[in-house]
Amino acid sequence: MNQSAVPTYGVVAIDCPEPKKLAGFYAALLEWPEPAADGDDEWVTISGPNGAKIAFQLVSADYRPPEWPGQDVPQQLHLDFYVADLDAGQERALALGAKLLDDSPKTFRVYADPAGHPFCLCAC
Repeated sequence: MNQSAVPTYGVVAIDCPEPKKLAGFYAALLEWPEPAADGDDEWVTISGPNGAKIAFQLVSADYRPPEWPGQDVPQQLHLDFYVADLDAGQERALALGAKLLDDSPKTFRVYADPAGHPFCLCAC
């Protein structure tokens, strides 16, 4: 097989109304470097260890956040992050602007980021 035809992972891109603000939230949550101030308000990327990247893309003014667990506006995608201490992870996420959506499971908790995208903190 021709290896030049095999894709490699690039980036996960998340639609949102304020890319810089949401990039700052995730950079703080993950303790990754803040995004560079490059003047681009439509596409902001943060980079972490081992080349992992998350991008944030501006969407139109009629942006509607996903509804969880409802499906009127489905989530389509969510991010899972691992933590050793769920309580400490929750305190940190909430202090940074996350909203708790579900804390009933024993091994993970569901949150919404400041733009309304669901994500999980997992101690799995």
